[in-house]
Amino acid sequence: MGELAKIPGDREVRIYSLATTAADAIVFLEEVGGSRLLPIWIGPVEGQAIAIKFSGIPLPRPFTHDLLLAIIQQTGYSVEKVSIDGVRENTFYATIHLKNGAGQKTIDARPSDAIALAVRAGSPMYVSEAVFSQSQVLSKPITADDVKQFKEQLKDIKPKDIFGGIQRKPETGAPPEKPQDTPPGEV
Repeated sequence: MGELAKIPGDREVRIYSLATTAADAIVFLEEVGGSRLLPIWIGPVEGQAIAIKFSGIPLPRPFTHDLLLAIIQQTGYSVEKVSIDGVRENTFYATIHLKNGAGQKTIDARPSDAIALAVRAGSPMYVSEAVFSQSQVLSKPITADDVKQFKEQLKDIKPKDIFGGIQRKPETGAPPEKPQDTPPGEV
């Protein structure tokens, strides 16, 4: 198997942390070899789907992402990589890159589903430089105390609380709204 096709401007990422509340989850993607962290708000079910892979708990039956991976593999494909490659109207967009002996296919996906699939397949994950530049990112290092404090603050916060007052006219110099995995109000 040859080297992965890498789009110029893509940055490899890995999961740095996953913070969850009863109503929301945030996955923090860490730029490999860099200092940026990209937070993406996702639903709690999607957060659980990502976390369950790392828990080591054996499951008696496959969850949805396990089933999806089995179908992909049974059709002769493998998950080559996933990429978070767009932000439109405060929503992240991702692509799943499949490969078999005959060629490659790409499938549009929500980032949370793409990430859950990638962790099951052991596939690399990428974020485009354009996404990093259009998003509010955090810089490493974040200490364990910072993560703990952030998780405590999440208990009472909803995405609308964060996004409600962020968007301002460009001439104010204020940052744009923070993108999320799904449109506001959808889970």
